[in-house]
Amino acid sequence: MSRPVQMSLRDFLDLRARTAGRPTLRDLRDQPPKPPKGRSKYRNRKVAVDDLAFDSEAEHRRWHVLLVLQRAGEITELQRQVRYELIPAQVGPGGRKQRATAYIADCVYRTKDGKVVVEDVKGFRTDAYRLKKKLLLERHGIEIQEVRP
Repeated sequence: MSRPVQMSLRDFLDLRARTAGRPTLRDLRDQPPKPPKGRSKYRNRKVAVDDLAFDSEAEHRRWHVLLVLQRAGEITELQRQVRYELIPAQVGPGGRKQRATAYIADCVYRTKDGKVVVEDVKGFRTDAYRLKKKLLLERHGIEIQEVRP
């Protein structure tokens, strides 16, 4: 005569989920939470036009304003997504590699008087952005000009 198998409720639910081809409770617990579909964390909408991709509609609008200023001769050397290294890559005491920390500017251009302007279109200022702004000023002597949508 065989003995009945005893299992906890959690084990039973995991077994049922696996046999039905669904994720188990453990699988669901180990996954990071997903943001709600159709909405980003800061409620911006990405825009893709031609071969260019913008993180927000405001950034897209500002880019077109800067293009007009460049055509009018008010600014020159207009660039997008310029990378500034803030902290170089390094190896920790345990031999573990640390990636470099960088700030990526939305737009960089030169004015008529030769001044280089670094612009960032900001709808919401995060703590990480505030820190990177200070590091960019300290490391490279560049102050970010924020543009509000």
